[in-house]
Amino acid sequence: MPASFENDQRPATTGASPLTDAAWLDTNAKQGSLVGLRVLDLSRVLAGPLCAQMLSDHGADVIKVEAPQGDETRLLGPPFVEPGQAAYFSAINRGKRGLSLDLSKPADRAILEALLVNADVLIENFVPGTMAKWGLGYDDYLSNAFPHLIYCSISGFGDTGPLANLPGYDAVLQAMCGLMSINGEPQTGPTRIGVPVVDQVTGYNAFSGIMMALWARIRTGQGQRVEATLFDSALSMLIPHAANWMNSGKTPALTGSAHPNIPTYNRFEVGDGQIFLGIVNEGQFKKFCKHIQREDLLSNPLFDSNASRMTNRDALRHEMEVALKDFKRADLCKDLMALGVAAGPVHTVPEAFQQPHTAAREMFIQRDDYQGVGLPIKLSKTPGSAGVRPPRLGEHNSDIIR
Repeated sequence: MPASFENDQRPATTGASPLTDAAWLDTNAKQGSLVGLRVLDLSRVLAGPLCAQMLSDHGADVIKVEAPQGDETRLLGPPFVEPGQAAYFSAINRGKRGLSLDLSKPADRAILEALLVNADVLIENFVPGTMAKWGLGYDDYLSNAFPHLIYCSISGFGDTGPLANLPGYDAVLQAMCGLMSINGEPQTGPTRIGVPVVDQVTGYNAFSGIMMALWARIRTGQGQRVEATLFDSALSMLIPHAANWMNSGKTPALTGSAHPNIPTYNRFEVGDGQIFLGIVNEGQFKKFCKHIQREDLLSNPLFDSNASRMTNRDALRHEMEVALKDFKRADLCKDLMALGVAAGPVHTVPEAFQQPHTAAREMFIQRDDYQGVGLPIKLSKTPGSAGVRPPRLGEHNSDIIR
């Protein structure tokens, strides 16, 4: 295993025998930058499991520890991959081994502590205080018993502040932190962003925090607590809306697909559907106007700068869509991209995964045992890979406990 992991001081615990290194080894030869890293994933639903899956994708040996009733996402279907496993669960739990424990019972807590002897990372997203209730709090116990451990706590609001220890879910945080207020059309009102973006960004923040803590451990020899919350993550996503409000005093409003600062960064109707234009600077605007044969827009004082186009964005949109109705979306996007003007058709989910570029980037995994989205992080010398199918509930109990 890598020296940075191998040299950690791992204290023994009382009342349980630590697993040998061999017991942690995946029978499927793993590869990636994190081979040798040992992770206990006690989390459920999305942010924590996604973080742990990313660690597994890059070589970590991840044991998913579930309560006897299992992770909630196992039942969030249809569709179901198999009885008791919704497609939702399969999206964020591949490459892990499955262990079912009831941590309210001393015997099962002893098994977890045996695993902690050789674990590098523990991830949990219980309501704050739950682990302490079981005698497994980080400050009270784990930090002293397992000083090498990176303890990642994911929660809705954290354990400080007026909302501390309260439960949180993605859409609730989208609402509370202002994301819904800037998403949607004025006619329909605030709208939840279609994917659980707060959960996902929290998962990525947790992943980043774990990586930083592991790097710090190489220097200090000590683990630490990593905290990632939905609340903090949601507020951090308000770019540039928070800065706009802080410096102008104006409350950001619903703009649909439009950008608050760039009127030509928006969705537009064309002859056979919709496209999204990413026209950000003057050079791109000139190329676009020339291509659609509307160079007159360049000399019009209403549209001769980004600021003037912002003031007259409705009039500009009308002029653009009148010209765009004569174009087909595939041809127009191809031609504009060739000119250096970012443009893309508004695809459905199936269309997105049927693109040749999706296959070229290995972002659609299709195997006999598993279908899923590919790895978004690609390393040249230590590439990761999608692990085996997600575990059934408690599938590896006997192997792991033995």
